Amino acid sequence: MWCVYCFHKWRDRIAVGLVAFFCVAFVGEAAFHAADSIAASATAPTTSAAPTVDAAVVPIVMYHGLLPEKARQGTYVIAPSLFESDLQYIQRAGYTPILMRDLLAYVEQGKPLPEKPIILTFDDGYYNNYAYAYPLLQKYGMKAVISAIARWSQFYSDTPAEANRPLYSHITWDQMREMTDSGLVEMQNHSYDLHHADGGRKGASRLRTESVAAYQTLLEEDLTTAQRLFADKAGITPTTFAYPFGAMSPEAVPVLQKLGFRATLTSESRVNVVRPQDSLYGLGRYLRPNGVDSRTYFDKIFRACDATRAQQNKE
Repeated sequence: MWCVYCFHKWRDRIAVGLVAFFCVAFVGEAAFHAADSIAASATAPTTSAAPTVDAAVVPIVMYHGLLPEKARQGTYVIAPSLFESDLQYIQRAGYTPILMRDLLAYVEQGKPLPEKPIILTFDDGYYNNYAYAYPLLQKYGMKAVISAIARWSQFYSDTPAEANRPLYSHITWDQMREMTDSGLVEMQNHSYDLHHADGGRKGASRLRTESVAAYQTLLEEDLTTAQRLFADKAGITPTTFAYPFGAMSPEAVPVLQKLGFRATLTSESRVNVVRPQDSLYGLGRYLRPNGVDSRTYFDKIFRACDATRAQQNKE
């Protein structure tokens, strides 16, 4: 997210430019879209399972913030009413939102998936996900995955006077527990404090001047800290790592494997085809911007899914 300052300096920074904060953090995601595609090619789900096993075609949608104020909406912030429209359209189209644990159970244990599965994800773990998305998930009985930045969940859990601000706050450990206990929301890891778009490093990527050993040590320390907080504070053990900004480095894979992550989420726009025993590293996701109606947005994705299924049937 942004660099860490003392509390008073941090509040000053918020006061002078909340909108700038969103821009700085999120521009990096678009900037690293191309780099993400290159790195994902080395870790994308494989198709090595026996051809007699039907492949699962799984689109994943990537949301960020939800805010009702029109002036705040854009590429990475959508209206709550649009999210509700998305849920309605997904339902009408016959798609069933699942969680990462459902996809893992299919790949690792062969447990069946719905006929048309889809995964709805939220990156960063903003409080507005809890305030606006969670009630809609409850209303429609649908599921979503939230990948949170552990440092900021810790900060807002420890600073209640600054918590519960839809514009910039992040979800607290208590809110994580509540949503997880509902069975509708699954919490995943978006790093402890690697969500930066400044200072040279972009997200969890390796610096060009950095040794492999130094990079892997930094990444392991960050993710271990996050995993420990998720477990100790919210009783959660994330299985999936969502790359901040989609910025990836191949040297990260051994670290992720060592720490027990069984899947990774990128920012590459593509449909996922998986079979039992496939790798779930490098799953693609479609960014959901504001300003596009649900039918127009999802029909493009669903047509890609239909074409992929047709191709799989030919093979």
